[in-house]
Amino acid sequence: MTASEFAFLALGLVLGVATGAAIIEVLRSRPPAPREVRLTIAPSSLSSRASTLASTVPLAAFGPARGGPGDRRLTDRDAEAPRPAFGARRPVAITIEPDPDPDPMFAALRSRSRTEAVPVAVTAGALAGNDSLHPTAAAGVPEPPPWPSTAEPRATEADIAAPDVVATDSGATLGSAAATPGPSSTTPRPATDPCAQERQAVEERCAVADRLTAQAEAVATNLRDAQRAYDEHLTRASRAAAITDPRALRAAKEAAHLEFRTARAAARSREVVETAARAWLQEINRINNETREATLTQRREQEAANGLVTVIERLTVEADAARIAAESAQQACLAAREAVATCEEAAAGSPVRASAPLTSPEATRQRQLDRPEAGGPEPDLIMAGTGAGTSGPGEPAIFRLLRGDRAVLRRVVARLAGDDADEQRRWQHRLTDLVDAILARAIEVSSLDFPIDHPFWGPFTRPQAREIASALGSLGYRFDGLGGFVDGRIPSQRDLSLAVGYAGLDPMRIRRWPTETERAELFRDVTAAGDEYLAATAGSLTLGEMVSMLGRRADGLTELWNAWGQIRPLLLASD
Repeated sequence: MTASEFAFLALGLVLGVATGAAIIEVLRSRPPAPREVRLTIAPSSLSSRASTLASTVPLAAFGPARGGPGDRRLTDRDAEAPRPAFGARRPVAITIEPDPDPDPMFAALRSRSRTEAVPVAVTAGALAGNDSLHPTAAAGVPEPPPWPSTAEPRATEADIAAPDVVATDSGATLGSAAATPGPSSTTPRPATDPCAQERQAVEERCAVADRLTAQAEAVATNLRDAQRAYDEHLTRASRAAAITDPRALRAAKEAAHLEFRTARAAARSREVVETAARAWLQEINRINNETREATLTQRREQEAANGLVTVIERLTVEADAARIAAESAQQACLAAREAVATCEEAAAGSPVRASAPLTSPEATRQRQLDRPEAGGPEPDLIMAGTGAGTSGPGEPAIFRLLRGDRAVLRRVVARLAGDDADEQRRWQHRLTDLVDAILARAIEVSSLDFPIDHPFWGPFTRPQAREIASALGSLGYRFDGLGGFVDGRIPSQRDLSLAVGYAGLDPMRIRRWPTETERAELFRDVTAAGDEYLAATAGSLTLGEMVSMLGRRADGLTELWNAWGQIRPLLLASD
């Protein structure tokens, strides 16, 4: 840039600044436009006297508009109303008649309200024939005629529960209570059943519990399906994102280019070079098409997954609400069954022995060992009689059932089913399922009896051996109840050492570890202490204790719970 050009630019800048400053000054010197409202008043436009709140204003100015819907001078003040002028509208009377085809729903409601109001008018004075106590007779008002209705009145709960009422001229009298029931009445239960109301409550509450449980399971299934679909969409979106990754895309194209250069370097003719170039371009085209499809797939799957988020949130809330409602209904059903069981035992003369829970044979033997001077047997005899097959005549029937006493099972079944063979088979299956459920729960919590002379279990006390068995179960090596391991999974020496350490014992105490063959038969002589577990967790054999002890296994024993008031005294009997 030359000096003349620089001077020209500087002169332009000075002139521009001066011109701008002049324009700003001119604009600032102009006076602001006034903000005013101009009002023009014509002569004689205002009245000579202004009206104020103290002025006398005729009341007619505040009345309803003449001839409007609020003007009642033409209806209830005919004498005072002025004559309408010629051409004005005159009021015309309209006759209102009942609808020949009334609404059946409205007619049914009116008939029901009239039917339910009948027992209210019947008082003690009306039953005695005293008209002065009748509400309508005392007022001297005749009874209104019945509302016209084409629909027949429906029977209500008050009509079914209360005796029939027949209205007469002198009042109201009671009709026969054994009148023919209407179509909506229910057949009452026999009066000889003292627990009829409790059984009815069980039927209603348990039906509601079953329905709510089914609904909760359906909602939970829908939630799991939605979560599974959401995971599948995210998985496909992740796979597509891995394809569209810029680093992976660049690596694939570089690998294709490297193959082309290698082929071109080894080519001996032009045709080979062209073939390598054609293969390179086709590979690049394939990569681009695959990337384009993966991009569309990723966008589509991500949108589908995002759309399922709100669905999963809604289903989660619905599943929680349905689960809470189902649990509450199940608790109500359980309470109703407990009430039936208590009522049945009270009716049969078998009071609930909640204050005298069962005592396990092991606890009895332990007390005898603690106090040998009380006349108990010798310690050697006590330890010799701790086998699973022992059974005494003074023990409750449930203990002997848990030990497999067939005679006790036949006796309990005979008392429940009588001489009916089908009923005997049914009750035998139900009692066997109960015993199996109790033993399964005892095995799950490692309530086991271990042989004393076993080379591995012998040096440990019973609580220590149970802790070791529980630790083995947590490692996946569970007792199957038949002398082996579930699914044939046998622990190794390392697993056995870990179980001993988890039980709080020192593995260095063990001088000789079992061999592989001995480890496979580690539970061969181990039995489930079902009697001890039952006495410790459900000593009173109440329905609530049994259901709480069995957990989910109690769902398949509904028939037993419905008749628990009859079964429980038989299981507690020691004869």
